[in-house]
Amino acid sequence: MQRFCLALDLIDNPELITEYEQYHAPGNAWPEVTQHDIAAGVTNIEIFRTGNRMFMILETNDEFTFEKKAAFDATNPKIAAWEKLMWKFQLPLPWAKSGEKWILMDRIFKS
Repeated sequence: MQRFCLALDLIDNPELITEYEQYHAPGNAWPEVTQHDIAAGVTNIEIFRTGNRMFMILETNDEFTFEKKAAFDATNPKIAAWEKLMWKFQLPLPWAKSGEKWILMDRIFKS
């Protein structure tokens, strides 16, 4: 198993944040998207929020790479539709590259 931590901001608008959270409430995520993630090697996703900052813990199988996931995502129109919808709510971090969403975080401490 691999574990990755990523960060992303939401547009700082309470109504949009509420709507975003509704899309991610139990049973509301698009099943095609969650099944696609499983097929890509993702075994668990958890997202936490404080204010408009989000933190994701992504657990994957050992064969998972972000490069393979991106190539796999590009083959699925439902993933493209989901990502386009999510951009309505998401705000790239100030240091993100153009078009980049979730930013991989560096571990700086482990006990």
